[in-house]
Amino acid sequence: MNLRPRRREDPEINLISLIDVILMLVIFFMLSSTFVDEGRMRVQLPAAGESRTVAGLTEPIVVTVTQEGSYRVNNRDLVNSSRETLRAAVAEVAGSKRDARVVLRADARATHQAVITAMDVMGRMGFAQLDVATIEQPPGT
Repeated sequence: MNLRPRRREDPEINLISLIDVILMLVIFFMLSSTFVDEGRMRVQLPAAGESRTVAGLTEPIVVTVTQEGSYRVNNRDLVNSSRETLRAAVAEVAGSKRDARVVLRADARATHQAVITAMDVMGRMGFAQLDVATIEQPPGT
């Protein structure tokens, strides 16, 4: 009869494979996730062909981008097409009201950079409502 106690081995959990699986899951979720980049300025694009009027609102500030890339504020030509001139002209018209609507009217042949510059200036000034003006396309085009 053997009265000596048996050697007991302590059970152990192998964590190496568990760490590998968790690492692979983390990498998978990082690569498959999409990150939303919220901009400073919300742009509300009206649908062409749909006309809507909102009663009770003040007259919007109209910024026009011409084919040559120059700017007009409320049909008043600016001296040059720099950002600072556009900013000063809009600040003069708007005063301290940053909740006013801004309508951006861009010529179809204007450069994309000129339009983006105008949008950037409006966003940096703190305007939250920017409408992009469009015209209704004739049927069949």
